Amino acid sequence: MADSTDILIRPIAGEHIEGFHKALDTVAREREYLSMLEAFPLEQIRAFVLEMIAKGNPQFVALANGEVVGWCDISRHAFPSHAHAGRLGMGILPAFRGQGIGRRLIEATLKAARDVGIERVELSVHADNSRAIALYEKVGFVREGRACKSVRIDGRYKDAIHMAVINQ
Repeated sequence: MADSTDILIRPIAGEHIEGFHKALDTVAREREYLSMLEAFPLEQIRAFVLEMIAKGNPQFVALANGEVVGWCDISRHAFPSHAHAGRLGMGILPAFRGQGIGRRLIEATLKAARDVGIERVELSVHADNSRAIALYEKVGFVREGRACKSVRIDGRYKDAIHMAVINQ
């Protein structure tokens, strides 16, 4: 495992797509933190990433020895009346959690979002994911509501906490 200071935070590029897909699939298959239970097929992920790049939506990856070990992205809302806002998604591979990588990723992504005029960033997090909630609160997110029984994975229901930050 790389030392957390050896982890590079970089804007995603075409060369990272397969690694991003693998990392996304790994975290999704934990069936604990994401609403998706496995990654979409590689070609769909490739199209998503290339569209994010084309639209100027911030998407960063954490790299350990060139391998994607985490990501953070913000998708701007499509309707013109909501285009000042976007939705955040992120994940870190299990072996790299608790090292400050998530904070570095989210700070880089929020800065890039400010630079492209995204003023409000929203997210939903499973209510039992206390580590993620603590990270989001550390970087300025506030709780805006709770959605009861929002997620059902393997017959287990989870509430979701809706959070947002005014990104100025």
